[in-house]
Amino acid sequence: MKLLLNLKLTLGGFLVAGLAACGGGGSSGSASSGTLRLALTDAPACGYDAVNVTVQKIRVHQSSSASDADGGWSEIVLSPARQIDLLNLTNGVLDELGQTPLPTGKYTQLRLVLADNAGANPLANSVVLTSDKSTVALKTPSGQQSGVKTNINIDIAANQTADFVLDFDACKSVVIAGGSGQYLLKPVISVIPRSTTGVAGFVDALIVANGNTSVSLQQGGVVIKATMPDSTGKFLLQPVAPGSYTLVLTTPGRTTAVVTNVAVAANTVTSVNASGTALNPPVSGSGTASGAVTGTAPVEDTRVRVLQPLTPALTGGTPTSVEVAGRFVDNLTASNYTYAYPLVVNAPLVAPYAASPGLLVFTADTAVAGKYTLEASLTGYANKTAVLPTLTSGATVTTNFTFP
Repeated sequence: MKLLLNLKLTLGGFLVAGLAACGGGGSSGSASSGTLRLALTDAPACGYDAVNVTVQKIRVHQSSSASDADGGWSEIVLSPARQIDLLNLTNGVLDELGQTPLPTGKYTQLRLVLADNAGANPLANSVVLTSDKSTVALKTPSGQQSGVKTNINIDIAANQTADFVLDFDACKSVVIAGGSGQYLLKPVISVIPRSTTGVAGFVDALIVANGNTSVSLQQGGVVIKATMPDSTGKFLLQPVAPGSYTLVLTTPGRTTAVVTNVAVAANTVTSVNASGTALNPPVSGSGTASGAVTGTAPVEDTRVRVLQPLTPALTGGTPTSVEVAGRFVDNLTASNYTYAYPLVVNAPLVAPYAASPGLLVFTADTAVAGKYTLEASLTGYANKTAVLPTLTSGATVTTNFTFP
């Protein structure tokens, strides 16, 4: 819900409590230790006015297989635990979580520990629904009580600070538990180095008012960073590593716009356009891709994403697809796990990146109008894919998946 710098950095209320017991080791003055500093940011959310999480602590370990009870954990503790609205962290905003000294070495596991919805704070983790402005608790699966586990690859060097950002994808992390009226929190988090490298640009403000507009940077059909433009249409995707990216703009009822080969250099913000040439793709009809996921596996943790192929002639000769939607399946009943995505039927508009902002020239990729591929993934099982028939306006295509 995998997303950054307007730049608003807030330290308010965080108290950092050194190292955990059981062999956390090291001190800031020792030549055998370095420092880990962490901040939190967010990718866009879908259909919510707020997505609140209450962070208690962040734990790191050098072993990717260490259990919650093992020694060797080190912690950044927030005292008191702090509730953060993830939607305040979109489009370039960071919230500082704190820092702690660590023994030198490679750290491969991180756990984000959230407070329970209990006692004096039953809405510690919650969403505010756009539809009726009500606040609903986010239920956290029991398996996450010891923290949301994320694999990392962080080197702590002597007398150096390792500076990283937790990118909490709110859109992909909130799951509807249909008939029960509950909403589930299944955090999707990536850990990325903090930097000033990024991509900026503008989307027409009228499109932003439409709601649920997303701008993402992708590589090989995988979303590396995503955000939503602010009320003026400005967006900033940051931090990202230097490299070449595909920028994808999706918004309900509007043609998908794609900018290929966006070159991003270290410590530089690449501009794709100026305010006077804001992206404003035309209105498009939509169809729906929907279905259910069943099987003997724990299919409630299945993610279904939608990919649209692009014609190689418009992408520099390299076959590629872009992700236009994707999240965990919704849980309508105890054994009914479903997904549904509205998808535009117009041909996507594709433009090669131009070094001079405002010189983007878009071409309709007519060969792939209404063409999509679904990919269902479940940890521990091979991905399943399905090529959809060409989608037409008002049509619904149903595709079911079974694991294993």
